[in-house]
Amino acid sequence: MASFPIGVKDLVFSTLAIISLEVIAALFVYPILSSPLPALALTRIAQIGTLFLVLSLNHRTAAAIGLGRNQIIPGLSRGLFWSLIFGLCTLAGMAAFYLAGTNPFSLIQTALPRSGGSLVLFFVTGGLVAPVAEEVFFRGIVYAFLRRWGIPAAIAGTTLIFVALHTVRHGLPITQMVGGIVFCAAYEKERKLMTPIVIHALGNTAIFALSAIA
Repeated sequence: MASFPIGVKDLVFSTLAIISLEVIAALFVYPILSSPLPALALTRIAQIGTLFLVLSLNHRTAAAIGLGRNQIIPGLSRGLFWSLIFGLCTLAGMAAFYLAGTNPFSLIQTALPRSGGSLVLFFVTGGLVAPVAEEVFFRGIVYAFLRRWGIPAAIAGTTLIFVALHTVRHGLPITQMVGGIVFCAAYEKERKLMTPIVIHALGNTAIFALSAIA
């Protein structure tokens, strides 16, 4: 199967754009806002727009990363299917951890804001905006670039970077590792970026909901 059409310039410029926006946000946006959530949401939105700008400047269309108009609806439906299977497997895994004497909620517990407005913004940012930004970069750019060296190398490399850039409070980053592998596998199989976006968004939302309940 042919590699995705992402080259060195796409990767380099996209990475520089992501880093630059993180630095700008840290220096000028986070200090003037009372809560980090609005700053995070604005940063991720800016990153999404900038990544598409970089692609367009390199003569790439959204279809190059699997987000063309005719790819969105099929990708959405496949994402829902993958999410169902992933959810069932996750439930089975949590049951196995529980039977082994480990509280499965300890593996996915996320600290949530207490106020209603902040909680809503947290769900919107972490459950929608961030997954879109991360999938465009990690799968649409990084995975697509590494794919020229084969599927195992692309999955391993992308997942390693994905895990390294996520904060883990304690223990092994099982959620990030499993998620990274599943998102790459879904993208490889479907060739539609909307598929891992849906899985990522629903997965994050489920984790936040379970954390709220627990």
